[in-house]
Amino acid sequence: MSTRDVLKESFIRNFTAEGVSTADIFLVLGVTLAISLYIFFVYRIITRNGFYNKSFNISLAAVAMITAAIIITIQSSIVVSLGMVGALSIVRFRTAVKDPMDLMFMFWAIAIGIICGAGLYSVAILVSFIITIVIFVLDQFPVVNAPAILVVRAAQNDIEKNITDIISDYTKHYKVKSRNMSVDGLNMVIELRVKDGGALLSGIYELEGVDYASLLDHDGDVTF
Repeated sequence: MSTRDVLKESFIRNFTAEGVSTADIFLVLGVTLAISLYIFFVYRIITRNGFYNKSFNISLAAVAMITAAIIITIQSSIVVSLGMVGALSIVRFRTAVKDPMDLMFMFWAIAIGIICGAGLYSVAILVSFIITIVIFVLDQFPVVNAPAILVVRAAQNDIEKNITDIISDYTKHYKVKSRNMSVDGLNMVIELRVKDGGALLSGIYELEGVDYASLLDHDGDVTF
């Protein structure tokens, strides 16, 4: 046997485990399942006032379990781990995560799968506990008034100053996003922050020549 064969055999012998016991596998998957269910319920509570995606929430628990299984497999053999890294490197995910909070929960589930797969259960529990506290504490912080979009249609083209004067009486924070003039009149779209939207609309409707006014809330990006 050549020196190269001896080194190769020694490498494989040193980095190939005897195997993971069935009890260890059930323990890892059981703890991972328990923590992933905890993440499932935390996500449901956090999104109680917003858009709740049940499929995404279920996928969080599944991702944690799958990640833990991958870590167990990697620990069993260095040869298998190298092959798995090569296989996973060609996988590309094209689904966009629109909400940054969803992305955080996805990383949380993956991290729990990795930590539990490595057998560090106390770390996984402590990390989950701290993350939960941070999420709920920051969620209770007060936020500024939600931005709104005011849409006004008037039959007169020279009424813009009157409209902005009334808006200034109710808020200092506004920005004209769009104005369209035609022979039929003026159309305006204004982004603003206002506490008493009903009074603002009433004031605009009192202007002569205003045909339509609508105030819409939105949660997109703002420019002020």
